[in-house]
Amino acid sequence: MLELLNEHACFGGVQRFYRHDSREIGLPMRFSVFIPANSDNARLPALFYLAGLTCNEETFMIKAGAQRFAAEAGLILIAPDTSPRGANVEGESDSWDFGVGAGFYLDATKPEWSKHYRMQSYIHELRELVIAELPVDGARVGIFGHSMGGHGALTLALKNPQAFKSVSAFAPIAAPIKSPWGKKAFTGYLGDDQETWEQYDASVLMSRLQTPFPSGILIDQGLGDKFLAEQLYPEVFEAACRNAAQPLELRQHALYDHGYYFIATFIEDHIRFHAKNLA
Repeated sequence: MLELLNEHACFGGVQRFYRHDSREIGLPMRFSVFIPANSDNARLPALFYLAGLTCNEETFMIKAGAQRFAAEAGLILIAPDTSPRGANVEGESDSWDFGVGAGFYLDATKPEWSKHYRMQSYIHELRELVIAELPVDGARVGIFGHSMGGHGALTLALKNPQAFKSVSAFAPIAAPIKSPWGKKAFTGYLGDDQETWEQYDASVLMSRLQTPFPSGILIDQGLGDKFLAEQLYPEVFEAACRNAAQPLELRQHALYDHGYYFIATFIEDHIRFHAKNLA
């Protein structure tokens, strides 16, 4: 059951914010949806956006400027929150890069986190929910994201190409096993077993596949990004794609940093990329 929190007319369509009781999280969760004008009441292709650290379901819809291009393409946009809220796990609000706002799109296995921090399974639950409750064509769903959300988009797509037919990312944490952010999250949520970590590393996953997305993967990366060298490792993912015969367009942009001005600059290209692949 979806509870509509508020809605706003937007580029001929509607921007909505919802709350629902999540089966996987065991708590209420929020998400946002942009639905373009749809006079025929047709089922439309949809695109999930996974946000990065400290963000929530509002961040992308407010900052990215994506609705204009989604309206032109006839594409529904869906943005979930980045973690459970109100789980009350000890220490969940102690740091900005772990716990609240930092669910890392994985299913925690350590006992204190495993009850509620199940963001990988939640994205699948939400996909089923929007197909059932909104005019989403379940055969035409793509996924993209930024930073932690880019990591989530890549791993979810690589493990579920039948569910997500297209994938792209902005400045993803592309090899989290090598990244301080990834090591902190994986140790905290999953423990010390690095074989378990590999299930959530896009570069490792790609190294075990062969051309999972023949129509290509798009990644944009700013060269002025202060996190590039230590946290992101796009070159590791690029090498894995090369070995997997996976077409990859890795675009590197001088001066651009890690924030939403960067995303807003190139969001049209990503919307058009997914619209083409979901047509």
